[in-house]
Amino acid sequence: MANRKVEDIRNIAFCGHGSSGKTTLVDYLLVKTGTLSGTPSVDDGTSICDFDPEEQQHKYSIESTFAHCEHKGKRFNLFDTPGYPDFIGQTIGAINGVDTVVITINAQAGIEVNTRRVFDEAEKSGIGRMIVINKMDAENVEFTDLVDSIQELWGPKCVLLNVPVGHGADFKGVISTLQVPDDTSGTLLDPAEISEPLMESIIEVDDEVMERYFEGTPPTEAELSRLIVRAVAEGSLVPILCCSSKTGVGTPELLDAIEMCCPPPTAIVRQGTNQEGNTVDLTNDANGPLVARVFKTRIDPFVQKLSFIRIYSGSLKKDSVVAASTARKGVKLTQLLEVQASETSPVDSAGPGDIVAVAKMEELHTGTTLGEINLPKISFPKPMVGLAVTPKSRGDETKLSGALGKVIEEDPTFKLQRDGQTKELVMTGMSELHLKIVQERLNRRDKVEVDTKEPKIPYRETIQANADGMYRHRKQSGGRGQFGEVHIRMMPFPRGTEVDEFCNKTRFPSFKESHYDDTHNFLWVDSVVGGVIPSNFMPAVAKGFKERLTRGVIAGYQIQDVCIEVHFGKHHPVDSSETAFKTAASMAFRNIFQKAKPSLLEPVVTMDVTVPEANVGDVYSDMSGRRGRVLGSDAAGGNLQTVHTEVPLSEVITYARTLSSMTGGQGSYSMEFSHYDVVPSNVQQEIISKTKVQEEEED
Repeated sequence: MANRKVEDIRNIAFCGHGSSGKTTLVDYLLVKTGTLSGTPSVDDGTSICDFDPEEQQHKYSIESTFAHCEHKGKRFNLFDTPGYPDFIGQTIGAINGVDTVVITINAQAGIEVNTRRVFDEAEKSGIGRMIVINKMDAENVEFTDLVDSIQELWGPKCVLLNVPVGHGADFKGVISTLQVPDDTSGTLLDPAEISEPLMESIIEVDDEVMERYFEGTPPTEAELSRLIVRAVAEGSLVPILCCSSKTGVGTPELLDAIEMCCPPPTAIVRQGTNQEGNTVDLTNDANGPLVARVFKTRIDPFVQKLSFIRIYSGSLKKDSVVAASTARKGVKLTQLLEVQASETSPVDSAGPGDIVAVAKMEELHTGTTLGEINLPKISFPKPMVGLAVTPKSRGDETKLSGALGKVIEEDPTFKLQRDGQTKELVMTGMSELHLKIVQERLNRRDKVEVDTKEPKIPYRETIQANADGMYRHRKQSGGRGQFGEVHIRMMPFPRGTEVDEFCNKTRFPSFKESHYDDTHNFLWVDSVVGGVIPSNFMPAVAKGFKERLTRGVIAGYQIQDVCIEVHFGKHHPVDSSETAFKTAASMAFRNIFQKAKPSLLEPVVTMDVTVPEANVGDVYSDMSGRRGRVLGSDAAGGNLQTVHTEVPLSEVITYARTLSSMTGGQGSYSMEFSHYDVVPSNVQQEIISKTKVQEEEED
């Protein structure tokens, strides 16, 4: 592989919304170029790209799939990516391994949620973009309106490279707008009218050629060939092509357009950071320093873990030892693999622009950089939809942990954590569908069945007023007894308060020392004088406080934002013990907490909800019913608006369902934790009552 010229490589990801025909299109291109034979079909479960059992069952892509073919002396490295936003992590990973994204649009459905998302992701990555209007053979295609909406959303840089002859059952072919033939009968748009804006989009990247063009001298074929690649790489041109992956009409022209327009690795400017922290340009030089990155991980039932590597500079060779950002010392790549969908074959070496895989390298993870140059971090969205998970069969806890570990390796948008407060194992993904597919994979691949339920909301407890009091723990049952008495003052401790400022002599005139717990934003102050509580018992007092912080008082949730001053106490020379003072401190905390206007805090998230303009009012109304607060809205391009809100997490656990129903699948949202806020009293009583019922059921 390393002997191939880097200029002859085209790394391309086919992206778009679900059911836009990406998988069928990639399958067809592989067959059309003679790489594979047969008539693969998504519907029949024989697709080359959708080889995963879950994909074959559901008839849509779940993972990105890598394949390759040759056309006109060029090597096409192709990625078929999932179309549903639920699996956007796979798409983002693939985008970070290629130089061009082909955004596939269903001619009948038009621009959909994930269409916009992948276009923006490609733009952020600084790589080339093409648009393919697929399924031109479908009925009820409004082609002119679709082209207008594309240009309205993404600008005049989106220009037709060919126009269709007919549509629906009459879709018979495409006509070039770059080299317009004499006979253009039957086209839906006049290619001659498009030719001039297309030419201007191409030549605007070269001032000299552009000046000659406006003086009446057109560019030569060699200049056009050079400039169209540069224009796509720099983003001044986004070619639009038309085809039908089902009938094959327009696909030969698509292959030629990929060869002609898609930038080779040398056309994309990329940078990294060296060991001194300086920015350096990547050279695409096979003899230069190694710069490569793992951008995708796949767990194969036979090969086990496969790490997909894109090489930007230098070369990889079989049995080479390379530096890895996720390993303390060099790692040995015992075997390089060339991947063709589900199949792998060994290769000895690979150079700039190549994509290879290595197997069973536990030190490598998605995002790992190889070599001494660090690349920008791949940014994946944060998953927000969670389910508490337990194995159906007792004794399968270890097996479940290992199975979930595999999912974490291959899916950067899947997270797992054990909630220290609720004691639940919570898996978090992009949507309910995402987590459903994870469960199916656990069952099929690892033979682990699980039970799931909505995770408990991690509420917190705090106080709103000052209070003081004491608790005496005294127990006498023959022999040595137990005695400890602790007097405390309790007060709110707002987040962000400076400890030293809070503990000045005005508030605590005789304090000796303070102890701060940043996990709970909890401060306790030792103001005991005269040895009424001996110093050797103060650690036990601290343990009593810590225990109560975790256990809670009014509903069993963690406590935060509280300050306690221990200012007096009593002890017995014989009966006092650490256990006695620990109990006294815990009970004093509990009793005084209940006098200090206790309240629940709930997590509040910020949400950016992008919807068609017609649905903005629906979002405002819906958020009001969820105790949310709308912060404003912005134009999101095209006919879309993004509404910015703050809303309690408990109110939007299943928001994806509502938004999809509200907008007919055209809405999308992102969500991040913001802060904790006080729960309204009526809601608080419901939560406390519900918690008590759950505790009784669990007992």
